[in-house]
Amino acid sequence: MALGVPAKIPKSLTTGTQLVCDDNSGAKIVEIFGVLGARPRIRSQPCAGVGDIVLVAVKKGKPEMVKKKEKAVIIRQKKEFRRGKERVRFEDNACALIDDTNLPKGTEIKGCVAREIAERFPKVVGVASAVV
Repeated sequence: MALGVPAKIPKSLTTGTQLVCDDNSGAKIVEIFGVLGARPRIRSQPCAGVGDIVLVAVKKGKPEMVKKKEKAVIIRQKKEFRRGKERVRFEDNACALIDDTNLPKGTEIKGCVAREIAERFPKVVGVASAVV
C-alpha cells in the first residue's frame, strides 16, 4: 500500500547526485544511481525528492561499506517545496540507509528529517534527532 505525501515535492535529485548519509551506518557520502518506482519520460533522467527510495553506491565511509550498493530514503533536499502556505528548504541533500523492509540500518540520524516522510517511514523518523 503506497501512502501519499502531504506536500507537493519537486523531484530535484537526479542520478549521479552525491548526498550526505546522515545516519551512523558507516557510509558518509553516497551517489544515487537509480530511483525505485520512477517512470521517466523518454530520454530523461529518473529524479527523486523527499520521501523517495533510491538506490545508492557508497563513495566514502568505512572500508567495508565503500563500493557497496544500498537502498536509501531521501530525508532532506535543498530545493524548496511548499507545505500548505509556507515554503520549506534545508541546507543540504541527505539520505538515510534502509534495508529491504524499509527499516533504518543505523540506530540514529544526526540531523533533522522532513515531516513528509513520517507517514511512510515511521521507524526512520523514530531514530531521528529532530523532525521539521
